[in-house]
Amino acid sequence: LQKHIKPHEMSGNPDQTERHKQESKPESIIELERCSRNERLDGQAIEPANKAKRTFPLGMVLKACPEIMNYGPDGAVRSWRDLMIAAVTVRSMLGVYPSAYQEACEVMGPENAGVAVACILERAGHINSAGGYLRDLTAKARQGKFSLGPMLMALLRANGFDGRGVS
Repeated sequence: LQKHIKPHEMSGNPDQTERHKQESKPESIIELERCSRNERLDGQAIEPANKAKRTFPLGMVLKACPEIMNYGPDGAVRSWRDLMIAAVTVRSMLGVYPSAYQEACEVMGPENAGVAVACILERAGHINSAGGYLRDLTAKARQGKFSLGPMLMALLRANGFDGRGVS
């Protein structure tokens, strides 16, 4: 705790070598917890746009989006919480602003926002702006014009699954 309260000052002396320490995980966990609690970036509570959000089976999501597993805790995704942790890491890696991810959490729900990020990761080579794409999906979801189902089915087919009996 003291490290966070009083930052360590590094000397400018070239004869002395010091390492710069940067910890990125606390920010990610705070972001994950904020998304899980439905709290906006400014700290205010939000009401989900659609309380009854459909969540797909985790096994199906992982078959459609296997790349996300590399970013879970210890390189695995075993639960929805692991997927959301991985999504926060991937969000940052893809250059998606926290506000865009937070808005997706508010509109789609935290699990579905994580699934959307996993889908974007799978197609990252074909997407020019991951953040812009997520914002577009979020806007469509807010209008009731977007569902993750067709996106997941397309990825399942691309990965050699027919989508039936996958869970």
